[in-house]
Amino acid sequence: MTVTAPANASLAAPSGVYVICPTPFQADGTLDLASIGTLVEFQVSAGVAGLAILGFLGEAHKLSSEERRTVVATFVRCAEGRLPVWVGVRALGLAGAIEQAREAQELGATAVFAAPLDGASDAMQFEYYATLAKSVAIPVIIHDFPDSFGTEIKAEVVARLGREGGVGMIKMEEPPVGQKITRIRELAGDSMRIFGGLGGVYLLEELQRGAVGTMTGFAFPEILAAIYERFAAGDEAGAAAVCDKYCPLIRYEFQPKIGLALRKYIYMRRGAIACNAIRSPGMRIDDITTRELEAVVQRVGLAIDAPPLRF
Repeated sequence: MTVTAPANASLAAPSGVYVICPTPFQADGTLDLASIGTLVEFQVSAGVAGLAILGFLGEAHKLSSEERRTVVATFVRCAEGRLPVWVGVRALGLAGAIEQAREAQELGATAVFAAPLDGASDAMQFEYYATLAKSVAIPVIIHDFPDSFGTEIKAEVVARLGREGGVGMIKMEEPPVGQKITRIRELAGDSMRIFGGLGGVYLLEELQRGAVGTMTGFAFPEILAAIYERFAAGDEAGAAAVCDKYCPLIRYEFQPKIGLALRKYIYMRRGAIACNAIRSPGMRIDDITTRELEAVVQRVGLAIDAPPLRF
């Protein structure tokens, strides 16, 4: 079924930093809805372009269906239209993906970013995304992250989705990111808007290759926003200077397996959430790692308990 988008549902040329938010839990593992409110206010103050929820950082795979619905509804309500909310979709098949995407749309999300089908052919991936896009009135974004999903989405498939499939955006996280961004742009032209990811580690290079922003988690999101804003204003040297200054922190925070724990700890210390609890399975940080993290934050000239900075 094709759904006609209402006039206010379209996203006109989205760009900038869409920060992937963690899902806050209380110490006993239950949802902390009050912390969703403080986290949203934090992100508004940080100057990001939008919120992305229920990705890997959002522990979506650890939530029940009812919890998932509650999280989406709470983020949308707390955002109050000040920031668009994009919602992650991952299912075993098309029916489940459509169900999740339609629920997100119903609750007020302005886009969904959808994981690929497991082990599907190029033709099946195209049909999956094209059909999903026809099933909702909000944009569908390709989530290209083969290191976590185990599925590669070829640049040719991405470009075809942009030209013919009604899917005009991608969150592209397949290293080496530069080469794939260039290839997609060669094949898709203006039909595909590319967002980076991977913790912001390659944000500057992604922008230089033609990305329009990033969708990623980082507990100092105002730094990524400053890099993007300088680059978008034509100040590439200024963007590089911010990137170079804070690269040690960006690098340290984006560690496989413990990145979520690092980010939740920083967000807790910065007052964005009340507790850094993670649901199992998930790796926690130890005291030595905590001291390392705090030392890196200090080394780049920041305070770990600082509110959002203004650049």
